[in-house]
Amino acid sequence: MKAAWRWLLLVLVAGVLLQLYFVARIAAMRVIDPQSSAFERSEAWRLASEKGSLAWRQQWTPYAKISDQLKRAVIASEDDGFVNHDGVDWDALEKAWQKNTQAEQRLAKAQARQATRNVPNPAAAAAKPVKTPKVVGGSTITQQLAKNLFLSGERTLLRKGQEFVLTLLLEALLDKRRILEIYLNSVEWGEGVFGAEAAAQHYYRKPAAQLTGYEAARLAVMLPRPKYFEKLPNSSYVAGRAAVIAGRLGNAVLP
Repeated sequence: MKAAWRWLLLVLVAGVLLQLYFVARIAAMRVIDPQSSAFERSEAWRLASEKGSLAWRQQWTPYAKISDQLKRAVIASEDDGFVNHDGVDWDALEKAWQKNTQAEQRLAKAQARQATRNVPNPAAAAAKPVKTPKVVGGSTITQQLAKNLFLSGERTLLRKGQEFVLTLLLEALLDKRRILEIYLNSVEWGEGVFGAEAAAQHYYRKPAAQLTGYEAARLAVMLPRPKYFEKLPNSSYVAGRAAVIAGRLGNAVLP
């Protein structure tokens, strides 16, 4: 019994030390630009393992030298309440939870109908599986930054709990402008493409400071699935969604 309590104490101490480490790392980001994130390093390792070379494009660009159009586009597309919430948009999270629950219920009903239907050709039915519903995230810019900076991509309750703690630490120790600056310099915009400057050069052959409203909107629309949309430069979805985001730029509030 004593051994069990000893191990529990060691786990608790390790947990506290880990949080103190995160506090120190985030506090240092007030004055030190992070050179990489956990997600960037994992992607670099994947690219090196799969392709035998490190194709990693990133260049830190100060907040003032990133187009305000891109800042507005990212806020309008990813987190329109960015300047007002405390790191977590509880309304958006609740809506995402409801949408995911409804999608799962529709999937379960569709699978049940398929299972009970009298199908003369089982092989043909197996060739047309029920489509898995899209998962809606509801994460804020701060939550995305917390995950990218420090965490893995696994989906567990423990990792999600740590994400919430890191989100609150980021909001407590950094101001909104700094959070957005770090986010724009570290977010993925394609395979091996990280940050606004690399994205602007990769897609438009120009500095991030010179992006137009529509160009910025197209980049913002890519963010949920950058590697996917990178392969679809003429995507009608990207074009249509970018037009919508471009129309919202005037309503996006910058920190």
